[in-house]
Amino acid sequence: MTLEQGKLTELLQAWSRGDKGALDQLTPLIYNELRKIARFHMSMESPGHTLQPTALINETFLKLVDLRKTNWQSQKHFLGAASQIMRRVLVDYARKKRSVKRGHEIRRVSLECAETLASGEPRSVDVLAFDEALSRLEALDSRKARVVEFWFFAGMTVEEIAGVMEIGTTTVQRDLNFAKVWLARELWGIKGS
Repeated sequence: MTLEQGKLTELLQAWSRGDKGALDQLTPLIYNELRKIARFHMSMESPGHTLQPTALINETFLKLVDLRKTNWQSQKHFLGAASQIMRRVLVDYARKKRSVKRGHEIRRVSLECAETLASGEPRSVDVLAFDEALSRLEALDSRKARVVEFWFFAGMTVEEIAGVMEIGTTTVQRDLNFAKVWLARELWGIKGS
């Protein structure tokens, strides 16, 4: 853990305990990290997406401020939550945009995207279709859904996910492998081996 990461975790914990000055110190430290996560999320959107990354960051930051009483365990825990919030913001935005365009059909992703998901390098995915599939996985097994959220949206490693979720790395890897195959089957009709 670098000094900056350690300082960030201390500030997150101080903020959770109600230290209002911690938020002022925290904001410049987390903004660049939020920007990286936003860039990642926006890179998966279709070209011509009208939500600007800055708006996504601002919306996420406002929602994170509402979560100040959370017991943040680490920088990764916080950034995982930020990534999940960004996903929800993008899903809500896509639903709103889709409802405005009555009769507009959702663009489905190609087989190439399914192969990309299985390879661990996510690319452009229909955010609504992915969210719906992830919600179905959550209804089936919420732990597996959380594992895939941390991996896919927050870019966490198996070890980082295990630490945040307080489960073993073998369990995380097994959940992740299952979720990848399950999502590929749900989204693209691909059968696992």
